[in-house]
Amino acid sequence: RRKAKGSAGGRPPAFDPDLYKLRNVVERCFNRLKQFRGLATRFAKRAAYHRAEIILACIVLHLR
Repeated sequence: RRKAKGSAGGRPPAFDPDLYKLRNVVERCFNRLKQFRGLATRFAKRAAYHRAEIILACIVLHLR
C-alpha cells in the first residue's frame, strides 16, 4: 500500500524559474498565433505559404 505524500512528501520537481519564464513566453506566443484562423487550421497547402502567414501574423501582433 502506498502512502499519500501530500504537500510534504515526495521528490521535489526540478524547477528552474528562469527556464519557466522563457517557456511561458513561447507558449503565450503560440496561443496568440493560433488566434489567426488560417494558422490554426493550416489552410495553406504549401510550406512557403504557411511560413508567409506566420510571418504576417507575427508582424501584425508586433504592431498591435
